[in-house]
Amino acid sequence: MVIVTGGGRGLGRSHCLELARHGASVMVNDVGAGLHGEREGAAPADAVVDEIVAHGGVACADATSVTDFGATSAMVERVIDTFGRLDGVVNNAGIVRDRMLTGMSEDDFDRVMAVHMKGTWNMTRHACGYWRDRAKAGEDVAGRIVNTTSGAGLFGNVGQSNYGPAKAAIASLTMITAMEMERYGVTANAVSPLARTRMTESLPGIGAAGDDGWDRYDPANTSPVVAYLCTRQSGWLSGAVLRIDGDTVQRLRPWEVDPERIYRGTPGEPVDTTGLDRGLRVAFGAFPSGTASHSFVT
Repeated sequence: MVIVTGGGRGLGRSHCLELARHGASVMVNDVGAGLHGEREGAAPADAVVDEIVAHGGVACADATSVTDFGATSAMVERVIDTFGRLDGVVNNAGIVRDRMLTGMSEDDFDRVMAVHMKGTWNMTRHACGYWRDRAKAGEDVAGRIVNTTSGAGLFGNVGQSNYGPAKAAIASLTMITAMEMERYGVTANAVSPLARTRMTESLPGIGAAGDDGWDRYDPANTSPVVAYLCTRQSGWLSGAVLRIDGDTVQRLRPWEVDPERIYRGTPGEPVDTTGLDRGLRVAFGAFPSGTASHSFVT
């Protein structure tokens, strides 16, 4: 049994259908909100459930908001009570409220963080609590967390000082979850899809399929990777962030020291401001020669 949040549309819908195609029972979680988090009164989860059932699969709908800590705990308990087990959680729910930093409201920031970061943490926290308890009881556990990050969080993007940091935090949460839950038989990985969804359809170059009919940005390109990461077979891989670009899957590395960009001060002494400006400029290739001055605004 796998829970997919934001499962009613776009990537989430595609993930649900792919998981069901491989025999998984699926809880399709979707509050039916608009792109910016506004309530629309829609029930897209029901349509996905109907589609899965029509093809002989097992699915149920859920409209819990992932931002609610207590409600997400109840959702996990509902799955366990109904299906007897929980095997995986795909954290996909999200909204956007893009603004330039100086024009962004506190609500724009809080709402996006709540859905993406807190929502992912809520679901991960409750699922991992269940798997930890099962492992401590001596059961064979193979729990799977699959999170959704983004290029905006990994590389940055103008106008997304809420969405980008939330997605960067999800990548970090993925690695920390992998570290903490390894002893309990639980893996955590993240996908970074290049896909055409409601959030990205207006971006240049991400529109319709090419002349050859191959749709590089079809959300379905990411779903086989998500389905694989939910299997027992994928248990060797944890803490990874995978970028899916059409027919290519790439591993993204976390922050690491760049050996080519190093400034060394006086050996055995703390770095001070003397020579630091010139040293850093040289290290970054911005000040190849000469002597730089430095000043401080007081």
